[in-house]
Amino acid sequence: MTTASWRDPALPAAARVDDLLSRMTLQEKTAQLYGVWVGAATDGDGVAPLQSEMAADHDWDELIGHGLGQLTRSFGTAPVDPALGAQALARAQRRIMAAGRFGVPAVAHEECLAGFTTWGATAYPVPLAWGASFDPPLVEEMGRRIGQDLRAAGVHQGLAPVLDVVRDPRWGRVEETIGEDPYLVGTVGAAYVRGLESAGVVATLKHFAGYASSAGARNLAPVRAGVREFADVTLVPFEMALREGGARSVMAAYTETDGVPASADPGLLTELLRQRWGFTGTVVADYFGIGFLQSLHRVAGSPAEAAHAALNAGIDVELPTLKCYGTPLLDAVRDGTVPEELIDRAARRVLLQKCELGLLDEDFAPEPTGPIDLDPPANRDLARRLAEESAVLLDNPDALLPLSPDARIAVVGPRAADALAMLGCYSFPSHVLPRHPEVPLGIDIPPLLDAVRAELPDAKVTFAEGCGVSDPDRAGIAEAVARASEADVCVAVLGDRAGLFGRGTSGEGCDVTDLRLPGVQGELLDALLATGVPVVLVLLTGRPYALGRWHGRLGAVVQAFFPGEEGGPAVAGVLSGRVNPSGRLPVSVPRLPGGQPWTYLQPPLGLAGEVSNLDPTPLYPFGHGRSYTTFTWDGFEGTEPRIGTDGSYELALTVRNTGGRAGAEVVQLYLHDPVASVTRPDVRLIGYRRLDLDPGEAARVSFRFHAELSAFTDRTGTRVVEPGALELRLAASSADVRHTARLELTGPVRRPGTDRRLWCETEVSRPR
Repeated sequence: MTTASWRDPALPAAARVDDLLSRMTLQEKTAQLYGVWVGAATDGDGVAPLQSEMAADHDWDELIGHGLGQLTRSFGTAPVDPALGAQALARAQRRIMAAGRFGVPAVAHEECLAGFTTWGATAYPVPLAWGASFDPPLVEEMGRRIGQDLRAAGVHQGLAPVLDVVRDPRWGRVEETIGEDPYLVGTVGAAYVRGLESAGVVATLKHFAGYASSAGARNLAPVRAGVREFADVTLVPFEMALREGGARSVMAAYTETDGVPASADPGLLTELLRQRWGFTGTVVADYFGIGFLQSLHRVAGSPAEAAHAALNAGIDVELPTLKCYGTPLLDAVRDGTVPEELIDRAARRVLLQKCELGLLDEDFAPEPTGPIDLDPPANRDLARRLAEESAVLLDNPDALLPLSPDARIAVVGPRAADALAMLGCYSFPSHVLPRHPEVPLGIDIPPLLDAVRAELPDAKVTFAEGCGVSDPDRAGIAEAVARASEADVCVAVLGDRAGLFGRGTSGEGCDVTDLRLPGVQGELLDALLATGVPVVLVLLTGRPYALGRWHGRLGAVVQAFFPGEEGGPAVAGVLSGRVNPSGRLPVSVPRLPGGQPWTYLQPPLGLAGEVSNLDPTPLYPFGHGRSYTTFTWDGFEGTEPRIGTDGSYELALTVRNTGGRAGAEVVQLYLHDPVASVTRPDVRLIGYRRLDLDPGEAARVSFRFHAELSAFTDRTGTRVVEPGALELRLAASSADVRHTARLELTGPVRRPGTDRRLWCETEVSRPR
């Protein structure tokens, strides 16, 4: 018996796929271009936008007879024991393989924004916390563990990371982003991609592109970004994650920019992504995104027209279920409306990826090969480390923290005793379990109240909720005031409740009009401060909130961005002093709830000035964070201050821990361009390095700046390196500059290619 060429693992993948495609019918090729979502809710309480309108039932047996491209969320749709879920997925794959002529299984995909989104899996801190850690190697380790858990359960593709750069903190999905700076988003995002891909899981970059720049911070609203903002802010993290991370998939964004929906934009999905950047993987639709070309964008008059527009633009796979790439697309090809070459182009990409994943191999077996434990001690330890590193001490003016171990502590607030206060909207308990109130959480999530009691066993800890997260009821404030009045210190635990489409105060579709604390939490904080008892404010949120109203009145402020299942012990460790806080802000914290939106990437007219009575200067700037120890920065050195527009420049300094305990400092490198042919951000991050130092220990950190890191998009839409003066600022935050190097770029204007330098190389040595 002769094995078909496409089954031969010794042949190149391209040859195998070409052979298989030549044997397939039009319907079999088209079947590779869509997913099926079994069990998707249609009752108006779903996990995707307009799910109740867009989801539909399909005849499973009829569909799989021609093959199937993807299986949608076998684990993340409803609670299922992971071991049983893996067996069920394997049975589904066996049915798909048996039904089709070629026995090709489907790609199984899942959400993995803050861990594998399934019941019983580790809930890690959200991406905004990854950014706060300024620790790409730790994020890469997390990505690897998430990937290993996905593969163990039979999942091949993860729908993460989110590489949208925050442009307006009122947007509900800020918690899903890594921050407001493209360099931070790109470096941390690429690290996550490397980790996920190292486990053999296809990472999917989303949302390509512009989603976070929606007008008025409304979910799915039109994007108002200009050409240069799009090129120099929006696109940069995607380029970094593709080149440096090796991502093999990209998800098209829901939004439209200047009248063109991303899902119907060949300039974005083909000319830029594939022809200029050289991407060879798959482009998938965001859920129902192709159908939205007809129903929301109204650039298509029928499902067939939507399918044609998306396929022509470069979307290879319709997710989560077929609506346009099924019968409407087939009929359009058969009547000559859609060229079959577009089907072949997409099917070839899909099958190449299946070949890479081993799904075309004759010996492919979908059954799990061992026991499945998705929340082992090693995962929890990693979740704890990331939660600890990402907690940001915003203020501690009178050294109220760490707390005395035998203090009388009143823990107050709506987030103190709720385990879900630790989780973002894409963690399974927040994402799916609200539809299943009878099902337990599936993982241990200590609330902060319990963690404080465990952390400080000799303290007398009392509790009062005070108020709800978002409801207007003030009845509980009096009890909270009473508990605070009896204590030596009050820990006010305030913040968000993650949810979807208005069912929370943070999360997808949970946008806000301003940056006031939700509900009456601000009034609760006012009442607590009126007691005269020192107040430590702990924020468990998915976005920054305006804190200027209380500045100078609080004993200390700790910010944690949905820190995951181990967030309670991590934050309690900061309060007790067991953990020395080392997180840095990935987003600015505003002073006032109005006068926004604002991120630190502002040209001169975006800064405070006499032309407006509104001062947008943040209360706590991007990159800010305090410690329980102290550091000195000295020994600054820079090389030749004149370099060519293709040259490099090295600067270095020594950081020493001068305090009495171990801690971490984050050295940040910012670029200031005094004069350019277009307006530039006053400062922008171009490098950073986290340094963990014991008491008395020093480390010398050097940065190799290349002129291409100063590149920007000029008036013609071309990325250039311009000659002229530059300033490099070594800083502890975007506003706390410690050393400045002035240099001159000489020579002609340069136009770097797609191989331009995106990273600032750093090196650390430990002086004896």
